[in-house]
Amino acid sequence: FLYLKMKEAALIYLDRSGGLQKFMDDCKYYNDSKQSYAVYRFNILINPSDVVELDPELGNYILHHPLEAAQVFQSVCFVAVKTLSLIGELQTESQINIVLKLTHLPPLPSYYLDLCEFPLNYTSQRFYMMQGIVIAMTTTTKYTQGARFLCSDEACPLSKGFQYIRVHVPGATESATVRNDFLCHLCSSSLQEDRKFRVLGDKQIIEIITTKALHAFQGYSKNQPFRFQSLSIFLRDELVNKMKIGNEYKIIGIPVCVKTSQTALCIEANSVSFCDPEVPSGISDNFRYLISLTSSSCWKFTAILANIFASQIVPPGTYNLLKLCLLMSLVQTSDHKKELEDCLDILIITSDTLLIDRLLNFSISLVPRGIHHPVSTEVFPTVSRNKYGTGAVTIQAGSALLAKDGICFIGDLALHRKDKLEQLQSVLESRSITVYIPGKKFGDVIDQQMSFPIQCSFWSFVDMDASSRKNAQKPSTLIGQMDYGLIPTNLVEAFGLLINCNESSPCHPLLSVVQHTLKKAMDPEGLLYLASKQFTTEDFEKLLAFAKNLHVEFSLEAERMIHGYYLASRRIRADSIYGSKLSASALKYLGFCILCCSKCTISI
Repeated sequence: FLYLKMKEAALIYLDRSGGLQKFMDDCKYYNDSKQSYAVYRFNILINPSDVVELDPELGNYILHHPLEAAQVFQSVCFVAVKTLSLIGELQTESQINIVLKLTHLPPLPSYYLDLCEFPLNYTSQRFYMMQGIVIAMTTTTKYTQGARFLCSDEACPLSKGFQYIRVHVPGATESATVRNDFLCHLCSSSLQEDRKFRVLGDKQIIEIITTKALHAFQGYSKNQPFRFQSLSIFLRDELVNKMKIGNEYKIIGIPVCVKTSQTALCIEANSVSFCDPEVPSGISDNFRYLISLTSSSCWKFTAILANIFASQIVPPGTYNLLKLCLLMSLVQTSDHKKELEDCLDILIITSDTLLIDRLLNFSISLVPRGIHHPVSTEVFPTVSRNKYGTGAVTIQAGSALLAKDGICFIGDLALHRKDKLEQLQSVLESRSITVYIPGKKFGDVIDQQMSFPIQCSFWSFVDMDASSRKNAQKPSTLIGQMDYGLIPTNLVEAFGLLINCNESSPCHPLLSVVQHTLKKAMDPEGLLYLASKQFTTEDFEKLLAFAKNLHVEFSLEAERMIHGYYLASRRIRADSIYGSKLSASALKYLGFCILCCSKCTISI
């Protein structure tokens, strides 16, 4: 009685939601097709809230027993096809393959799969929702959606017709759908597949990590140690290629166990949706008050901001130019509609690499996608053989794609190999990377290639003392005429901003830095300055989140300043007699300083 009641509720829901009309349209497509089918696949959109309101038993069945619930809709659809004569060639109910597509899940903790929890023992085959960032993906391969089998004994009545239909269900392997040891239930003879009726679909495997895991890639974080692991997502048919490396998604799916070298928990995806960035709530009261005090000048707020920034790492008033440029680059990490040319790459020339490393590590922790690249891993995507044995190739993201709409801090350039530096230069110039997949190496007949846009800013530094020791030369004090040691000049010029941090200049007083370092060594968690107490790290995070999403327009004065600079610099470079001896990188640096100060002021 309950089963009949749920079938009636399913029919009412299909009629009210418009699903019945869509089903009839799909049937018309199959009926008008000249091709013969053994399996007819239908996607039915389900809104759990509407179903629960209509019939709680059916709603509970869909949420907690989705495979059995699909059979309820399968029976309803079969009756509809026969009653309305929608598909003339349809013979048996098993030929209808129903896939229930959920719009959402109830916002309750029991429906959320947390990738940081241990253990992940989600053994019940029901729907869960999870959220994560794509760190790897495979190329597309084929799988068997459905197949027709016949009894090998011609005298058996089941040697004809469509009595033995096998379709893929979540968690099933290819051998569970198609193999040669199935037996006839009537005469126990072996079953043989009718290969001309095999239905193939597309399959792709995605690997995701929780957003919390990005803290492990940041060099400076106050978060406590935690456990995280990646999770494999199986995408099939219309979901293939819906997810991109580096993006964050919400996924509804059914947990399954897949056996490779060891049993692994995976997800059969049911629906995928892109995660929109959170809308910033605003800035702190302390910053609002500071803006009101400095409203009489368009430069005061920016100057004070650079002066007090990162007071946990360096004393206020030191490294102001560098801190201003870092803030500008952080503001450029927009969460939406980001253009590739909006990235602001920074290369720092310094002799105090430890202090600069600490400052950059602190800075990248202020944005959600700040990645400190480990030298032992790859900056850009790499290819490897798929661990699930599907014949596909896995593309690993690398630090640059993980830092989408953020900052990729790659450390000391001198620690990277020559071929990696050439690759970095190419990316800085084109803002894209192409991955080549040799077919012969991975068992394919043709070579493939995939291109990925690089939507992050790169930060790096060069140890000037090390370069000077290697080359036994004293560097020039002019930016653009320095000797960078083993770093190619073309690579240096590819960075948007080149900053010379000369620690012996009055802008970087050594005594205050030494005092700061000693005090922090004695009290690592202490707040040494009033600015650190008034403007906390959280305040800067809110400020950056708010400022980077503002729509920025230059004032008329700023446009005139920038236009005048570019016009003058072009004339200077063109003059062969009185022209400047500065390189193009130095002139580019001066121009970006104007842009930096102007845009940072306007955006705030």
